[in-house]
Amino acid sequence: MRPVDQASPAEEVELAARESYGRLLAWLTSRCGSISMAEDALADALAEAVRRWPEVGVPDNTEAWLLTVARRRLIDEQRRQGRRADAETKLRTAEQIRLTVSASEAAESPLGSGVPDRRLELLFTCAHPDVDPAMRTPLMLQTVLGLTAEQIGSAMLVAPKTIGQRLVRVKRRIARDGLPFEIPPDDQLPERLTYVLDAVYAAYGVGYDDANDAASAAAGLAGEAIWLAALLVQLLPEHAEPKGLYALLCLSEARRPARRDAAGRFVPLEEQDTAMWNQDLIESGEIALWRAAQQGQSGRFQIEGSIQSMHAHRARTGVTDWVRIGEAYRLLLRVSPSLGAAIGCAAALGRTGRTTEALTVLDGLDVDRVERHQPYWAVRAWLLASAGQDASGAYDRAIGLTADDAVRTWLLDQRTTA
Repeated sequence: MRPVDQASPAEEVELAARESYGRLLAWLTSRCGSISMAEDALADALAEAVRRWPEVGVPDNTEAWLLTVARRRLIDEQRRQGRRADAETKLRTAEQIRLTVSASEAAESPLGSGVPDRRLELLFTCAHPDVDPAMRTPLMLQTVLGLTAEQIGSAMLVAPKTIGQRLVRVKRRIARDGLPFEIPPDDQLPERLTYVLDAVYAAYGVGYDDANDAASAAAGLAGEAIWLAALLVQLLPEHAEPKGLYALLCLSEARRPARRDAAGRFVPLEEQDTAMWNQDLIESGEIALWRAAQQGQSGRFQIEGSIQSMHAHRARTGVTDWVRIGEAYRLLLRVSPSLGAAIGCAAALGRTGRTTEALTVLDGLDVDRVERHQPYWAVRAWLLASAGQDASGAYDRAIGLTADDAVRTWLLDQRTTA
């Protein structure tokens, strides 16, 4: 045990939860087959740490201590369930027997030098095809990162009670349907990995605007998503797309310090001071992108990462190569067609003076999909103004769909001068 006065026990518990939560939860879930039961056991272990560490000191191996307590709680709960089942029905279902045996095995297995890392299996379970796509990201944020329903609901603009109820339902379904806690076989892995990467990217998208300065963003969803992407790179070194996603997120996040000026006004990408960009993040992104390229496995996230890399080159050259960016977007549209890729392609065409062609790209998009899509209307308004056409209606739609006050003010200024 470390002396109590050497560090704050409360801080040690928080640090242990931060560093070990996902790994411990994944291991416990792999033993009992239920995310909810594993969460309850781990919550009990953390609560026990809060009570005991101030009295007896912080253990030298906090992760092993938490796992020992959690798996004891898991076994106790299984025994209680078994007694209730005997009293009520005089029998146990095959599933209850399996859970009890697994928990007992966990109690007997030695800890060794550390907890086996089962977080990759947990990520694949959260992104299983049978899990509601809208719940994959919240489920990952809660199980792998330990975020609360309040934190997730606040970030995703959903009532915490609602998101909490949905998370409970999806966890029950995972246990009820026996969704496999495993890395899928090779023939299924590429598709399933896409679900995982999409969910991590969605988490970053939610956190992209959750903070206006780099310091607070580090503790927000954007920072958590980058951490998850780095974890995927670590756990799946033989796959290139996790590196592409990590590069994309690092290169995008690198520009956060320049997205607002000293007065808090929005600064568009083309006008940002590159000296304010985070060079460490840019370097991390470029290295990941280069390593992905060496594996010869081209994919969507590597292409998107390369687009962000081309923007980052302006810090060295002073210019943006919009022609190459447009070519990359056209490649992206062939590999992974999406609304965002089409809008990005149109913007790049507009930057090279091909305004009519850019508007044609936007005109070809599905009306229902773009009706309430703010980036579409913002780019359309800019293109119309560039072509000398009336852009007021498009600006009005973009302004009405903008939640960020700083962006709304900037668009109002653009509308006035168009």
